[in-house]
Order: sequence, then C-alpha cells, then structure tokens
Amino acid sequence: MDLSFLDRPEILEVIFPVAYSPFGLPDFLQGQPGNVPTYAIEVEDGVSIRCGFWVAGKERPSILYFHGNGETVASHEWIAPLYIQKGINLFVSTYRGYSSSDGKPTISNMIADTHPIFQGFKEIISREGFVNSIFVMGRSLGSVPAIELAYNYQEEIRGLIVESGSANNFRRLRDYAGITEGTTIDDKSPLLNRVKVRQITKPTLIIHGEYDQVMPVTEGKELYQSSGAEDKRILIIPGADHNDLMVMGQRAYFDAIEGFVNTNR
Repeated sequence: MDLSFLDRPEILEVIFPVAYSPFGLPDFLQGQPGNVPTYAIEVEDGVSIRCGFWVAGKERPSILYFHGNGETVASHEWIAPLYIQKGINLFVSTYRGYSSSDGKPTISNMIADTHPIFQGFKEIISREGFVNSIFVMGRSLGSVPAIELAYNYQEEIRGLIVESGSANNFRRLRDYAGITEGTTIDDKSPLLNRVKVRQITKPTLIIHGEYDQVMPVTEGKELYQSSGAEDKRILIIPGADHNDLMVMGQRAYFDAIEGFVNTNR
C-alpha cells in the first residue's frame, strides 16, 4: 500500500507528537522503563524499535501491544502490572522516534515496521521458551498496526483486541488535512481498518469509551459490526472518554480482556 500521500509534515506532527513535538517530553517518558527486560528489534538496516516486556510467566499467553500516539513504552509501567495480575504477558512495542527508538515515524514506516516487529517478537518468545499463544492489541493509533498484523498473520495469532480504535483511520486523516489530490480512500479501500477487519476471522474484542471525543464510539461500533470473526465481542465503558477507560471502568476492562484471552488461548 502506498501511503506516501499521508506522510506530510502537517499530518505527522499531529499523529506522532512525541517524535515531532518541539517541547520534548518529561524525563520519565523519554527513555526505557526501569526494572523490566527491553528488546531492540531491527526494522531496517540501522533502525531499531525498542520495546518492553512485562512477564507473568512463560507458560502464560502474551499480548503484543501497540500504544497510542501520545504514549511511550515507559508510560506503561503502571498499566503492565494489571495485565500480570490477570496472568497475561505484555510486550509493548512502539514507533520510530519513541522510547529511544531510532529514526522518525511516518504513516508508511509505521505500517511497514509492524511486520519485522511481529517476526522479532515471535523469535523472542521462541528463544526464551514462552508458550506460543499470541494476541495482538492496539490502542487508538495502535489499532492500525494491530489490525495490519491480524489481517496478515491470522494463522499465527489467537485473537485481536482493539481499544479506542478507528474504523475509518486513513480517510479521517486525509479529510483532517484537507488533502484533495492523491489516492482516493473510498468505502472499499484496503487502507481502512474496517475493510481489513472484515477478513479477520480470529476472535476479536473491541473496547471503547461511551463518550470518546477523539475517536467517537461510532468508530468502535463500526469495527465490531464489520468484524468477520464468529467470536466477536464489544465492551463500551459507560461515561468514559478516550484516555480514561481504565479509570472509569478498570474492573470491566480487565475482566473482559482476561475472559477473552483465557477463552481463546
């Protein structure tokens, strides 16, 4: 897929604020998390993505997780223990220019990098003796790489989880930037998450906030309705916005993930 028409400064500055912000980040978000194994996965010559791996146990299922655009690997230090309490390993990946990773992110290389990241993660769990029970999860912007992987590697994963994700991702970006020339993104375009998810038959869980002002709840519902999975579930967190789902509905959030993973592991 040629996404170069989206790789424009006015888009990239909005989509990847951590990498392009002129103000920088607080120190605790800039580097790698402490007291947790970190891994550098090479996505092209001289460019590595640095990830964190929180482990509940080698016999437990693992989630390969792609975070939102305003987050980093280090910002998941308080979240990861909640997954571990549920008996789930959490491997947090990121984007170029985030969490000490090399380079600068674009829409194009974000999509391209998901493939070597997935292969690198599989090599890590195989080499270190983890059970081969992989789920892919994406939050917000992370829904794009997560759905890309689920679409391409269905036979190698157990399920897909999308939190606060978009159904009409690239079309919304194109409209936001006022781009009138270049690739047309119509209702059948394979660039859209909801088009890809129609062909994903692996178990799928959609989680969304009822009052999400960044990614309206209609986007989550459209992903659910479009899903080609026989086992598909949706959890709408009452009263929640885009960034407070785990505050507004922590128990429901993690119970849904735990139930979904244990059923399909």
